[in-house]
Amino acid sequence: MSLSNMMKDKLILQKQNGNVFENINSLVAPKFIMTERDDLQIETGDLLIRKLPNGLEDTFEVIDPGFYSGIGQLSSGYKVTYKKLGIPEAETAIKNITYNFHGENARVNNNSVDNSTNIVNSNSDIAEHIELLRTEVSRLIKSTEEKRDALDIVDAIECQMNSEKPSKAVLKTLISALPHAGSIASIGSFLLTALAG
Repeated sequence: MSLSNMMKDKLILQKQNGNVFENINSLVAPKFIMTERDDLQIETGDLLIRKLPNGLEDTFEVIDPGFYSGIGQLSSGYKVTYKKLGIPEAETAIKNITYNFHGENARVNNNSVDNSTNIVNSNSDIAEHIELLRTEVSRLIKSTEEKRDALDIVDAIECQMNSEKPSKAVLKTLISALPHAGSIASIGSFLLTALAG
């Protein structure tokens, strides 16, 4: 036996980790919510949201998910015990959801306008050449003290290249302070050119 024909409410499941699942056919009753969606993982603290025809929303906080396994012709699903949240409680519950994003310029705008400016400095050629500069300094300079000083200069070059507004004059001065070996000079020349581009 299936209750599908009684499940006329379309709910949104908003997980505590920020995941959202929409169009969940359900039956909202005064003391429980039923759904045959056994492919979802409904957990205590999740929110179930019902959009009403008048544009408002009902928000239900899951108290007990109440998963049940199907028997015979009865499908598996959830019989959720819930607490209906008022508007202030619902807004607070939704604001307390944590979103985790990774990567350059990763963001989410949840009913808001994004006026932020993101600057990403991810030029892998520059990073590779700075690492190559370190390798060449370590390979070509034999004196421990000179090598340490030169590596400090390479660190300063890296900081300058990664700064919001790198200065060509500062970079030129730092590169000229490095030992004058052929490969070191050509790498320094590349970095100056990359800064100009």
